[in-house]
Amino acid sequence: MELRKAKRSEATIKMALQGPSGSGKTYSSLLIANGLLSDWRKIAIVDTENHSAHLYSHLGNYNVLSLEKPFSPERYIEAISMCENAGMEVIIIDSISHEWEGQGGILDIHGNMVGNSFTNWSKVTPRHNAFVQKILQSPSHIIGTIRTKQDYVISEKNGKHVPEKVGLKGITRDGLDYEFTIVFDLDVRHHATASKDRTGLFMDKPQFMINNYTGKKIMNWCNPGENKDEIINQINTAKSVDELRKIYLAYPLYQKELEERFLYRKNELTANTKIEEHGANSSQSL
Repeated sequence: MELRKAKRSEATIKMALQGPSGSGKTYSSLLIANGLLSDWRKIAIVDTENHSAHLYSHLGNYNVLSLEKPFSPERYIEAISMCENAGMEVIIIDSISHEWEGQGGILDIHGNMVGNSFTNWSKVTPRHNAFVQKILQSPSHIIGTIRTKQDYVISEKNGKHVPEKVGLKGITRDGLDYEFTIVFDLDVRHHATASKDRTGLFMDKPQFMINNYTGKKIMNWCNPGENKDEIINQINTAKSVDELRKIYLAYPLYQKELEERFLYRKNELTANTKIEEHGANSSQSL
């Protein structure tokens, strides 16, 4: 045992992206991973989605570990360990839902057990908990994707009991979302909102499109002592006002300290744009 000062710079993010099929969970996870770590070679996807992780290879030279059925908790734990041992600093688990509902997953294991159903849960729950603890204790950043389905409740209307939609429910064990630092909900238009956010960066904010600056923003929260010179370099090399705005939003802790540099670069970019527009108009008139 050792008593030490708390240092957020030693934290690794454990987060989840949940949404229906086609909401962009895999693609968004890769963008966040690239924001967390600019080196694609140290990013890995544990792919349970029929090799769908290969669809985005144009983004960068990341690694893929294809996980086939049975999707037992132990197989997931083994896959995460393989990525850790290979030096992967960001691990995307795409998707976590198979550990719960897939062939060989917890529900499948429980359903095939003989004896008392209630008693059998005491045998499979520790296996699921071991998988959760593997995620939480990993030295790597972990991004898990979770499938969702429409959830219903039975309500009474005009004396009749009718099903009523109450939103999307993640396909995994209830309460798993409490274990993550951030949970993003994605809709079919690829818009994200935070349903849980212990960082305070995204909660109660308007929906947005995830990009690599989302990852940079999270990494900045994990490492508040990040090298200021690197941020200044990003400001100086920004190629548009929109890119500069994303950098500004990615580093909230430095916004006030570097405000003058942001404004100076914004004025430079605005002036360059006006010169280019003037040149284009002049050539058209000729």
